[in-house]
Amino acid sequence: MSAPVQVIGVGMVKFVKPGTQEPYEIMASKAIRAALADAGIPYNEIQQAYASYVFGDSACGQAALYRVGMTGIPLFNVNNNCSSGSSALFLARQAVLSGSVDCALAFGFEEMRPGALGAVWNDRTSPLLEMEDQLEKIVPGVPPASNAHRLFGSAALAYIEKTGANPDIFAKVAVKTRKHAMNNPLAMFNQPLTVDEVMQSPVIFAPYLTRLEACPPSCGAAAAVVCSEAFARRHGLARGIPILAQAMATDRLARNDNPIDLAGADMTRNAAAQVYAQAGIGPQDIDVVELHDCFTSNEVITYEGLGLCGEGEAEGFIARGDNSYGGKYVVNPSGGLMSKGHPLGATGLAQCTELVSQLRGEAGARQVSGARLALQHNLGLGGACVVTLYGKNA
Repeated sequence: MSAPVQVIGVGMVKFVKPGTQEPYEIMASKAIRAALADAGIPYNEIQQAYASYVFGDSACGQAALYRVGMTGIPLFNVNNNCSSGSSALFLARQAVLSGSVDCALAFGFEEMRPGALGAVWNDRTSPLLEMEDQLEKIVPGVPPASNAHRLFGSAALAYIEKTGANPDIFAKVAVKTRKHAMNNPLAMFNQPLTVDEVMQSPVIFAPYLTRLEACPPSCGAAAAVVCSEAFARRHGLARGIPILAQAMATDRLARNDNPIDLAGADMTRNAAAQVYAQAGIGPQDIDVVELHDCFTSNEVITYEGLGLCGEGEAEGFIARGDNSYGGKYVVNPSGGLMSKGHPLGATGLAQCTELVSQLRGEAGARQVSGARLALQHNLGLGGACVVTLYGKNA
């Protein structure tokens, strides 16, 4: 597996509840400075930058980056819904891979409001309108709720109906994720949960999704510096983590067939298959995974989409503990979106930060022993899915 691009620096700020955050430009500049310090290079070595966010006016990226420096480099503002952070990383890696630059920066940030996600521009066509219309055709009479609740809630219902699994699998995922977050000082929530507590919390989409099975609105920022092998050698940088493969997928017509694919499972399968093919490996080779658990139902269907278990096998996968320490994989050691938080534009880069720390052996109490291959999955409905494979530096 060739790896001409590597992550040499990562940084993030602690994710927090809306109303308790610093302004986005402050959070972002702190994350950028942390990534530069981690890389061991000054800002003037950065040749291009990509800023990811969803809620904000045009050129917010410049407002954030200018607090770090004003060197006249190209900067691109990226909005790809919840996969914006990984989309920025994808573009930064692509710039280095193409030879256009030797060193690039990807950073993401978000200031969110309390409550469920909603549309900002109500005077024009929603990008999720076709998905909503198709959901009504597939599942007539879907109860009114936010788009995310309807799509991921319907996927949960479809999964249980299809497999006959016990609905408590969604609660068990929340319990596992919170247990992981207890070892992450940057996570929003680190108090333990029980299955009963999760299942008895307020229902947000009947019959299976409760409030503790959904990620919280969050504010925060994260950043990553990527460079070529030649740049790393020239600067004597030995802590880089290679990106072995990466793919982005958007929706295909297959999403029309069922609520599970409508919620992004087909994009996940597509992007993951490309990554495994590029790297010449299979899912069985992976040690640690950060996946997009915006709802616990999405974590469950993503186990199968990434090939971590077979179709319809998630219940047994969870029961065996194959998603946690001592099992086949460790999934979301950071606490994931569910417990670490999900500031949309920062999420993908926070996932990158966690996996780089894991492969460096610097994750502290949540370190996955012997981790050599790490997989990242970041999903945005509307839609885009980015899957990234990282490897331990030799």
